[in-house]
Amino acid sequence: MSKNVDVKVNEQMQLIRRGVAEIIPEEELKQKLYRSIKENRPLRVKLGLDPTAPDIHLGHTVVLNKLRQFQDLGHEVHLIIGDFTGRIGDPSGKSETRKQLTEEEVQVNAATYQEQIFKVLDRDKTIIHFNSEWLMPLNLVDVLNLTGKYTVARMLERDDFEKRYKEGLPIGIHEFLYPLMQGYDSVALKADVEMGGTDQKFNLLVGRNLLKEYGMEPQIALTMPILEGTDGIQKMSKSLGNYIGVNEDPNEMFGKTMSIPDELITRYFELVTMVAQDEIDNMQKAMQEGTANPRDIKMRLAREIIAIYHSQEEAQKAQERFQLVFSQRDIPEDIPEVTVKEKELWLPKFLHEQGMVDSTSDGRRMLKQGAVKINGEKYEEENIKTENAMVVQVGKRKFIRLLLK
Repeated sequence: MSKNVDVKVNEQMQLIRRGVAEIIPEEELKQKLYRSIKENRPLRVKLGLDPTAPDIHLGHTVVLNKLRQFQDLGHEVHLIIGDFTGRIGDPSGKSETRKQLTEEEVQVNAATYQEQIFKVLDRDKTIIHFNSEWLMPLNLVDVLNLTGKYTVARMLERDDFEKRYKEGLPIGIHEFLYPLMQGYDSVALKADVEMGGTDQKFNLLVGRNLLKEYGMEPQIALTMPILEGTDGIQKMSKSLGNYIGVNEDPNEMFGKTMSIPDELITRYFELVTMVAQDEIDNMQKAMQEGTANPRDIKMRLAREIIAIYHSQEEAQKAQERFQLVFSQRDIPEDIPEVTVKEKELWLPKFLHEQGMVDSTSDGRRMLKQGAVKINGEKYEEENIKTENAMVVQVGKRKFIRLLLK
């Protein structure tokens, strides 16, 4: 029996470790899994989400995908919608106090979150809580008892608080309460595991500490890496324009996925798809050995992503459209890329700035002569609305791909 359990624990750990940044501490997670299997009692795995913005992108789904793996292993997933903590605003990574949301804003965003997260999670296996259930009834004595379990010195160990303190920037007392309240969520749920991005490590460890303070078994803190955006450098963010939204049009998703750097292909496979790890390893090896074209592997990635949030049929259609626009228009695979912020460009000036024509007047002349193409089709207007991954061509040999910021 014991040997059998050991095998099952190792199998679960192999899947859980995939793409994970840190498991604190890993040995305790193994012990929890061993007991879970032996007693036929699923682990309570927790994720807190503050509905501070209504839309979810692939960066958010990194943690959701790991939660789905826990569900597939038979564990209980508890999703905390931070309708109470969302009014404070998580100060993680912020250089200034965040604007507090109204109750109405929180409720609207929470509804949108729930609609989108079930594109990844199994709705029937997800238990949703609103943390106002247990935080709202706390009286001042309860809050004082909670704050008495942590020190200001410990709070100032947190990078963002420490930086703001040293720079003389204000820190609201309510911001110190945020990690304590997130930690109290774990106490209310008796969580076995809490998950979050690497930027949540401090908050997760506060929860681990509070469980001990309340005489309970401490939770495991499991952090997931922050996904780089389509620019391959900065973290995926709507404000930076380097995101792929889960509600976006399949063609837009396909084009954006095809614009990511080749070196991020396997990272995206690991973090935002359910493709088996050995298959991902084989693709990586094939690309390194030159027996597979990264462009073909990236197309597979785009199909996998679209199939999750739309359908296999939509994924195939998006690929066919992409190939029609790019492959059959004799557009080279490796062309220069330029990032732009503008929603509309005056092409004569843009072509001159990029060195594709000798002057703005030369640019106008090329447009009139039909020597300029957008995504392989002739374009004669001087103004154009920009789209991500749009290919601008002058003559037969000059190409540039636009990436929207």
